[in-house]
Amino acid sequence: FILFSPRTSAYWEHLLKTIVMGQVLSVLICGTAVSCQYLVDAGVETPMLQSFLNYSLLLLVFTTNLSTRKGQNLLQILKTKWWKYLLMALADVEANYAVVKAYQFTTLTSIQLLDCFVIPVLMLLSWVFLKTRYRAGHFVAVMVCLFGVGAMIGADILAGRDQGSTSHVALGDGLVLLSAVLYAVSNVCQEYTVKNLSIIEFLGLMGLFGTLISGIQLHAVCHLCPVYVCTVQPHACCGEDDQCYCGQPVSTHL
Repeated sequence: FILFSPRTSAYWEHLLKTIVMGQVLSVLICGTAVSCQYLVDAGVETPMLQSFLNYSLLLLVFTTNLSTRKGQNLLQILKTKWWKYLLMALADVEANYAVVKAYQFTTLTSIQLLDCFVIPVLMLLSWVFLKTRYRAGHFVAVMVCLFGVGAMIGADILAGRDQGSTSHVALGDGLVLLSAVLYAVSNVCQEYTVKNLSIIEFLGLMGLFGTLISGIQLHAVCHLCPVYVCTVQPHACCGEDDQCYCGQPVSTHL
């Protein structure tokens, strides 16, 4: 009777819905990771451009919705809380940039495993700012997570040493850990905003400031780092006089 009571049934329905949505989100994140690895393998290194497109879509959909909403609209929110969303967007933009940049230096497996470092950082921030309390089992899981992070970093360094280089692997792992810390900050702010304010407000302001920050950073990167492409001749190279040129800088910005 207790198991099939309306309250208990609603609880299990909510739990099942949460688990399913979490798994769908995991599949989407996995697809993003695989796509990033394919781009790096193909020689396409555009970490900031990828983030800029994501925030532009948020700007197009949710910021537009927020600006036309009656009551507390975009301008009223910006007057009082613009700096809070600016800091949240900065943390989220740099987290995305760091993790996508890491694909150029380390492996997909290492990135996905090291990304779990966000869990202990998130728990710490939630304990301090959201007053969330955890049980002993949660802390045991965090210790296992930290042990796995340390083992993964050690394995990457040893593998890089066997290949004659450890700097790039260590740099990639460091970018993933930095990204995990920034993601934890962004996720804590996101949880507080969504539960206490509005999901439309959060997505709209993140789209606005995320597009602004990533656009400025993208413009700066394009000026500091020239883009190199490989020019391909329309005919086959059939003699010594035919030459294929590669690595020529182009002036076109991303």
